[in-house]
Amino acid sequence: MYPKQQQMSNRLSQESSPYLLQHANNPVDWFPWGIEALEKARVENKLILVSVGYSACHWCHVMEHESFEDQAVADIMNEHFVCIKVDREERPDIDQIYMMAVQLMTGRGGWPLNCVCLPDQRPIYGGTYFRKDDWKNVLLNLAEFWQQKPEEAKGYADRLTKGIEDSEKLNLSDEEVQYSTDDLKDIFNPWKQTFDLSEGGHNRAPKFPMPNNWLFMLRYAHLFKDDTAHIITKLTLEKMAFGGIYDHIGGGFARYSVDGYWHVPHFEKMLYDNAQLLSLYSQAYQYSNEELYKQVVFETIAWIKREMTSPEGGFYSALDADSEGVEGKFYTFTKAELDSILGNDAQLFCIYYNVTEEGNWEEEHTNVLIRKDDDDFLAKEIGISAEELKEVIASCKSRVFNYREKRIRPGLDNKVLASWNGLMIKGLTDAYRAFGEAEFLDIAIANANFIKNKLMTPQGGLQRVYKRSENRQAHQIAFLDDYAFVIDAFIGLYEATFEEKWLQEARKLNEYALQNFYDAGTGMLYYTSQADEELIARKHEILDNVIPASNSAMALNLYKLGYFFDRFDYLDQARQMLQNVFPHIKTYGSGYSNWAILLMDEIFGIFEIAITGEEAEKKRLELEKTFIPNKILLGGSTGTLPLLEDKFSNQTKIFVCKDKTCQLPVTEVSEALKQLV
Repeated sequence: MYPKQQQMSNRLSQESSPYLLQHANNPVDWFPWGIEALEKARVENKLILVSVGYSACHWCHVMEHESFEDQAVADIMNEHFVCIKVDREERPDIDQIYMMAVQLMTGRGGWPLNCVCLPDQRPIYGGTYFRKDDWKNVLLNLAEFWQQKPEEAKGYADRLTKGIEDSEKLNLSDEEVQYSTDDLKDIFNPWKQTFDLSEGGHNRAPKFPMPNNWLFMLRYAHLFKDDTAHIITKLTLEKMAFGGIYDHIGGGFARYSVDGYWHVPHFEKMLYDNAQLLSLYSQAYQYSNEELYKQVVFETIAWIKREMTSPEGGFYSALDADSEGVEGKFYTFTKAELDSILGNDAQLFCIYYNVTEEGNWEEEHTNVLIRKDDDDFLAKEIGISAEELKEVIASCKSRVFNYREKRIRPGLDNKVLASWNGLMIKGLTDAYRAFGEAEFLDIAIANANFIKNKLMTPQGGLQRVYKRSENRQAHQIAFLDDYAFVIDAFIGLYEATFEEKWLQEARKLNEYALQNFYDAGTGMLYYTSQADEELIARKHEILDNVIPASNSAMALNLYKLGYFFDRFDYLDQARQMLQNVFPHIKTYGSGYSNWAILLMDEIFGIFEIAITGEEAEKKRLELEKTFIPNKILLGGSTGTLPLLEDKFSNQTKIFVCKDKTCQLPVTEVSEALKQLV
């Protein structure tokens, strides 16, 4: 982090967000988003400057250091604007609106996000990172424009706000739709033209992991027996795990690689990426039993447990890209350093991770650790056994880890978000289901209890943020993604434990979301609750991105809960939501991958597998060794779910049902698998 100038604290010093607190000593007269700032803009007829970022954002730090810590820049901002700082992770609703505005104006977006608005919050200009001199010129020109041509500014705001309101807008579809496997092929065939068949992922740079895309590909490969989907998914997972985007010493993935080779990461490590990647690698292990996938999962969970878990059991949000003001300094090494740490083993370690004297990226003599060959191939090339190679590398990694631990650490964003914690519970339960490691389930249950105790409101809803901080209160507001991912997490916990209380919690949160977020005009769900403050637009979130859209996640939740509770109304709504989106999926498979997973379930159908009796847990673990993506699991020794009615006895039995029809119960998993046709 850049050193701060000594300044009087501004209003952000009373906030709980780590990102806002980073700006508390800026000479800019920052306000948090709220009534005080908005009323000041209205009364004084001043333009509003909304500046959005997050604590692990490298270019947010750069712009702060260059501009927001500069007194001359601050003087311009303070004189002409009401300046509002927003943490996009605490207030994604605000970020969503002004990001869309900037994308409409410039064709691109990102963070830092800077948007200038009229006193009524409607945007007229925006962009991302600005150099200091450019920023000063932009601010002065906008201030003059508002003084001299206010009606022109208002006219532009009218048109831009209309564009924001119309973006991602769907109508309620009342056409009867018959889906077929051809629809899935029509999604996959144009999508596969974007694959990078050399390096994995999509053929572009930068490269983002996009875990949900590859979850769809896993399912497509399995259900269609499709070689292309299988090969590109396997290649992508291997290249990411070998690449510099993966922290080979401490576990966990960076947010993306700046190049097309997964080599040089943007070093920030986000909870939401790693949560979804746990699910992806765990399910991929069920599909193909690759030892590399297991290693990634176990190392990533070790990192989560060690560095990202609060004393209360919540998961922190992110680790910064920077330490000591330098991006990636914590994670990179010179060859000389490694020689001094590893002695005689350094040569082998440097071959394994492609470390050179000159360095393997833009920083002179500095190396990002990256693998290019698997253990068997490299061991043969070097002339040792694969077992010996693995032993030496494991020993080296331990020594390098201990050395790295003495470095100044990247900044930690220690706020706890309901939505991202839900994603991590799901990742942990998927890992438990794939590997049977009891500790993974224990961590997930501890976090679920944390959510129940710390993030649930007396009214039965959620709050988004938990931040333990003296005299500072985190916002009580929550958004649709918080409900969507916590509901999914609780469904996953039920399937991993057969403890019905988790499914009941999921159902209650689902009912709360339907009551407070439902849009009768479209059949979709708004991103904000009807009880939340009114912004210039109330949006739906439809497109799947680095995180699946909250509407697609809710549609899948409704679909699963509809089967668990025999609720036709849930199933009908999920199908209505899918029907609304269906015309768009084929045009952009990557942006609708979670919707495509729901479409796949609708076309291939859902297996309802009930395992009852004293050995239900043992049989469940055995069944989970097989990749069965289109299923729900239920059972135990007791239960009240409709699908479990009349299925309990002293003998352990497995029931395979589909389309309201159950086959004869069997006692062995091998026999049940034969019924999955």
